[in-house]
Amino acid sequence: MGYHVIDPETVEPTPDRPCVQRAVGDAAGLENAALNLYEVEPGEQIPLAYHYHDDQEEVFYVESGELHVETPEGEQVVPEGNVFVVEPDSPQRAFVPADASETVRTLVLGAPSVEDVHAYEPDS
Repeated sequence: MGYHVIDPETVEPTPDRPCVQRAVGDAAGLENAALNLYEVEPGEQIPLAYHYHDDQEEVFYVESGELHVETPEGEQVVPEGNVFVVEPDSPQRAFVPADASETVRTLVLGAPSVEDVHAYEPDS
């Protein structure tokens, strides 16, 4: 058995990301799920690219602020205290618009923890 109490603020940010990402799941040694805390300033995005996953499901819990998510069907706005769920094969790009007035904090769970990400290029 194993148990962990982790203060996400003590987890060093992942380098070379478009926003602050704290890999809480890595700090806990999780093998079957990815758990990340993101702090996204106006004009920043969470992923490295507009993307989708073959098998991974993603759940975004917006702790504070208002997260925007670009999808092929249009832009979704996820208010504070709400959850946004992304099923496999569903392209998305989570971001905070440049004209937003506050930082967004969101906790993101991805499972299974697999490297199945693909860039998505919408038809122009």
